Amino acid sequence: MKQKNEIQNFFFNLKEILVLFKEASFFFYIILFIFFGVTNCTSNKQVDSEKFEPNAYERAREFADKNPVTIFGGSNKSTNFVFGTSNILWRASLKTLDFVPLSNVDYSGGVIITDWYSVLENKEQIKIQIHFLSNELRSDSLVIKSHKRTCESNGLCKNLTISENFNREIKESILNTARLIKIEESKKK
Repeated sequence: MKQKNEIQNFFFNLKEILVLFKEASFFFYIILFIFFGVTNCTSNKQVDSEKFEPNAYERAREFADKNPVTIFGGSNKSTNFVFGTSNILWRASLKTLDFVPLSNVDYSGGVIITDWYSVLENKEQIKIQIHFLSNELRSDSLVIKSHKRTCESNGLCKNLTISENFNREIKESILNTARLIKIEESKKK
């Protein structure tokens, strides 16, 4: 009887050891899976520093020069225009609005939207949107929309459209800057 109890205890202990071994191997496989999953996500690619231009402005200019964007098809109709670094209106708009932080600049779509801007923590802020209809140096090539936000001390804000006079002043400023850029470029040639 004593021998039978010893055999039963041995098998009982063996079962417990096997259960513990299965649990341990399960955790071992999980740890192994996580280890290989994480290490395979890393990249060993190195960027060739001679090919990579660190200046983002220069990279964008090179890309725009090599890949002009044509809108509304490839025909030579009046609705076909190309936005590129040669677009004087685009450059003049950015130069005119260089004091305001930009929220959205869509070069291919021809849209510039500024962020809300105020002078010296004023309660009034402005936001300007410029839509390019063509790249010709004409007043109807641009559509300017501007909004004014007035915030009270309790955090409530009111948004209003600014008068057309303000929009016209911005448009005239952009067109004058574009004319000056065009004159400067013609002198260089």
